[in-house]
Amino acid sequence: MYIPTEFQEVRPETIQALIQNYPLACLVAQTVTGLSAIHLPLLMKSDTVLLGHLAVASDWHLAVPEGQEILCVFQGENAYISANDYPSKLRDHRKVPTWNYQVVHIHGTVSYLTDQKSKLAAVGMLTKKQERVANGEAAWKMSDAPKDYLLEQLAYLAVLEINIHKIEAQSKLSQNREAQDFDAVIEKLHGRGKHVLADNMSDLKSI
Repeated sequence: MYIPTEFQEVRPETIQALIQNYPLACLVAQTVTGLSAIHLPLLMKSDTVLLGHLAVASDWHLAVPEGQEILCVFQGENAYISANDYPSKLRDHRKVPTWNYQVVHIHGTVSYLTDQKSKLAAVGMLTKKQERVANGEAAWKMSDAPKDYLLEQLAYLAVLEINIHKIEAQSKLSQNREAQDFDAVIEKLHGRGKHVLADNMSDLKSI
């Protein structure tokens, strides 16, 4: 991924937060019939491993064999930035629109686990994490489902692990703009309801 120096994201906590808050990744791989992509929620099992699961019926695990390198793309907040958002435009009109965004690319090799123990562990980790966010104290638990039904559903899944080789992250948040324009973009984003992106820009001012 091309990343201009001013947009390089190197803060580990920011990268981890993006993956955690926007877990639905686009996984891209080269197959014998061309490029193939699949969308899966993933979580960081450790600093070096991503974890997820996929439907066996998708056949993606057959088209993308174990050990093959894949790319996982996590897309965070993003928004259109109008040239009219910059106060400096009034001086010379030498401004054009752009797009602000945050994204993480993870390169790694894929492996699959199909034993029942691995499936239970993986689904348990993913479910517990998302249920805590969605429902708090009222979180659904795997034990809420009848055991025979749960095992029946697990039969349709395969666990996917990605051993991470490289992480690239970009926060394109108007860092290349003068202070007045930068602050104006934050204000405009708040006005358009893009509060998270605006707050992420504000965080840069404390670095």
